[in-house]
Amino acid sequence: MKGALNCISISVYLVVITSSFTACEGRKYEPTWESLDSRPIPYWYDEAKFGIFMHWGLYSVPSFGSEWFWYYWQGKKVPKFVDFMKKNYPPGFSYADFAPMFTAEFFDPDEFAQLVENSGASYYVLTTKHHDGWTNWKSNVSWNYNAVDSGPHMDLVAALAKSFREKTKVHFGLYFSLFEWFHPLYLKDKENQYHTQEYVKQISNPQIYDLVNKYKPDVLWADGDWEASSDYWMSKDFLAWLYNDSPVKDTIIVNDRWGNDSRRHHGGVRTVPDSFNPKVLQKKKWEDATTVDKRSWGYRRNANIGDLRTTSELVTLLVEAVSCGGNLLLNMGPTKEGTIVPAFQERLLQMGEWLKINGEAIYSTSPWRAQNDSLTPNVWYTTTRSRPEFVAYAIIVGKFPINNTIVLGEPIPSDKTMVTMLGVKDVFKWSPSSYNGGIKIYIPPYLHLPSQYGWVFKLENVR
Repeated sequence: MKGALNCISISVYLVVITSSFTACEGRKYEPTWESLDSRPIPYWYDEAKFGIFMHWGLYSVPSFGSEWFWYYWQGKKVPKFVDFMKKNYPPGFSYADFAPMFTAEFFDPDEFAQLVENSGASYYVLTTKHHDGWTNWKSNVSWNYNAVDSGPHMDLVAALAKSFREKTKVHFGLYFSLFEWFHPLYLKDKENQYHTQEYVKQISNPQIYDLVNKYKPDVLWADGDWEASSDYWMSKDFLAWLYNDSPVKDTIIVNDRWGNDSRRHHGGVRTVPDSFNPKVLQKKKWEDATTVDKRSWGYRRNANIGDLRTTSELVTLLVEAVSCGGNLLLNMGPTKEGTIVPAFQERLLQMGEWLKINGEAIYSTSPWRAQNDSLTPNVWYTTTRSRPEFVAYAIIVGKFPINNTIVLGEPIPSDKTMVTMLGVKDVFKWSPSSYNGGIKIYIPPYLHLPSQYGWVFKLENVR
């Protein structure tokens, strides 16, 4: 992949990000996309770069196939899901019968919060309601089908909000599905071709306003919007309230999933499609929401080790996203007992160890004038906010080159250039490259690499 093909002028990106420095206070937003889209993205989010997502709900009980279990079983009637239920549960068993089995007996919100902080993540997003309609808080319009009235008999949202805010510096966020596969009011609205809005008025709107007022999230990650327009979901009215009058009006981050007309075009941070990884600089702030388990967002008991992304793959996704102006939101699913399986814990802790050494090249950085290198593959660039014209971080992912030199085609050195590696005290020798510019870095034979999954050369006084 040639750097020249993947380099968009950094000035385009800086125009977008500079607007994030503008205070959100003192301006009234109208319920129109033109007005709502003019709201700057609060500065903290672009500084954060890395977040953790958790899908946790009734689908964690069967923990088979994916978090779409109910739909595949009784909506689409996929044979392997139907057969699984016939073999393992009695006739007449309903999806709601999973609720008493969602026990969360080992759940410790402090442990969740500490693990996320140890991963190096700056923000966290919890599913409050997925498309099955189960709520992880006591929703007054989801009577007896929520985590307080049934299952763990605990407000899981409140417990985690308390732990994250009291025990960590991690921003606390919430995921909310606008629709429910089988809710009778939604199905009636759908039958009426969305000319009626009874489900929105009686269910989804009361729930989403309740979440914001009660838990005051820093992130509100909407989903389940794709079957109807933002007018049906009353999204523009909600966002105008969120930006003007809500308790989080100056700090809240939202995404772009507010209707089938808003995806990729309106709202906040771009998150469509899932696992969005363009590998080129984008004009608008974006996020790669992706999973450790490549086959599911919820926990699966039938997952194999080959289904899980390696730590090296996850570091690469993070580096690619940040280099191109995005964030990485990495998902995993807790179990019905309220634990995070060791394989997921290991990935998070290894990410945290890598970021302890190399976080300088990730947090609070900006894209450089080139995103990846024109000569050496698997090298991605970031730069500092304060001195973008003088400092570049060249991040090598995948495998470290075995040669005694590394040639980078993008940096233009000067007689004051200094080359170091994050986590290494030595200053590296270098010379101008003979490949039409660039720099040749000499690797000492005794070099002890400071990490396993990616290595960062800090290039000072280059352009």
